Amino acid sequence: MKNFVVKTIANAAALAVAVWLLDKITLTGDSTGKKTLTLIVVALLFGLVNFLVKPIVKVLTFPLFILTLGLITLVVNALMLLLTSWLADKFDLSFHVDGFWTAVLGGLIISIVSWAMNVVLPDDKD
Repeated sequence: MKNFVVKTIANAAALAVAVWLLDKITLTGDSTGKKTLTLIVVALLFGLVNFLVKPIVKVLTFPLFILTLGLITLVVNALMLLLTSWLADKFDLSFHVDGFWTAVLGGLIISIVSWAMNVVLPDDKD
């Protein structure tokens, strides 16, 4: 359970950094509390998408991983971010990613920040 919370916090922080750095990734709300709650729910959605959909996409695109020496990972991460944006729209959350190239850059930022947060935050292995 602690590992799940840590990963959700890392995803939320990574999404917040992407929203802060890229003006085409938007998070709107009336107050800071609503924005924070939306960010946490979007982080949960993003984690769910990465847990359920990403492994299937990776298996289906395995030849492209070999052919591009793993650079297709940027495209897969962008697609997962776009899928999260679409799901957020369906759940009436105020999170939106505008465009594929924004999603590529956002996916790169989220990957780097999430990795750094997972290094800094404690996990269940202790």
